[in-house]
Amino acid sequence: MSSFPCLVRFVSGSGQVRYRLGDRLVDRYLEFVAGRCRPNTLRAVAFDLKAFFTVIKKGPLEVAAADVFEFLADQRGDRTVVRLADRESGLSARTIARRLSSVSGLYAYLVARGDTPVQVNPVPRGLLTRRAGGSRRSRTAPLVRVPRTLPRILSPGEADRLVGALRTHRDRAMVLAMLLAGLRRCEVLGLRFADVQVADRRLVVVEGKGGHHRVVPAANRFFDALGAYLHDERPGAARTDRVFVVLKGPRRGLPLSAEGLEEILAGARRRAGLDHATCHELRHTCLTRLREAGMALEAVQAQAGHASIESTRVYLHLANDWLATEYRRAAELIDADTAAVAEMLAVQTVAVR
Repeated sequence: MSSFPCLVRFVSGSGQVRYRLGDRLVDRYLEFVAGRCRPNTLRAVAFDLKAFFTVIKKGPLEVAAADVFEFLADQRGDRTVVRLADRESGLSARTIARRLSSVSGLYAYLVARGDTPVQVNPVPRGLLTRRAGGSRRSRTAPLVRVPRTLPRILSPGEADRLVGALRTHRDRAMVLAMLLAGLRRCEVLGLRFADVQVADRRLVVVEGKGGHHRVVPAANRFFDALGAYLHDERPGAARTDRVFVVLKGPRRGLPLSAEGLEEILAGARRRAGLDHATCHELRHTCLTRLREAGMALEAVQAQAGHASIESTRVYLHLANDWLATEYRRAAELIDADTAAVAEMLAVQTVAVR
């Protein structure tokens, strides 16, 4: 093992992907994260901690709050070149906030252990402002302000072009699972045969975010593409119960990876002439169209697998007609009240005369 931090990816005895950075306490924390989080979260935390200690160049027991601010300045860049989209330089605010959260999680773990010199989390929870009254939280400004932006979605024409550019039934089934059922990328790749309820036209999502299970309906178009894939394309010698597998090459018959799905989608985007159409945008498009079609917000929340309905409210603003309809209804009421008041005043004026 080389000097800390050196990120090493390995497979445990149980077949699970794990990570080490070369420090005993940090590696114990990564083992702790692996026992309670999804693989994608573990990978993100490992990369975030590597980035932090690479910049700070200190051991975990030597870090102070000043080092956190130095890391924050490094991640924001030198401001000589800024992005037009958010007027920021360096990494995006979301990425920086996530990295600070990963570092804070490490030190919360070290404090909770009670067997290290770390007694206080060096990552500040925020900066106190001069605002009077209220709780401490209401008087604290966050270290990183993350903008609340609306996600991008595909128009109906763009969605049709993307689906038309896919070359196999397998690829169409995977894209339609995101576009018509709102599944995440990991949920599509995690589907097993036992999760597909053909008779009820439903999918059991076991590989959901946060380990939450849910059952969601899916459109006939998805099941048509899935049936064609299973009948004509899926290798008969595949020894996995994962639904979607590699069709060609040395990995033929093995479960398709996230990188493989991204490569498929990138090729389809190129052939369709689209500059955007990520897996998450397909999911956003599905949930937006469901809301536009009149699906109740609570039902959209259940379809999406959101733990909080606040995460689902964004689709109210993406839906084309919701705000306009609500505005017109309110404006009509205001106009009606104004007309009624004017009529009443006119009657009173006539009566006085």
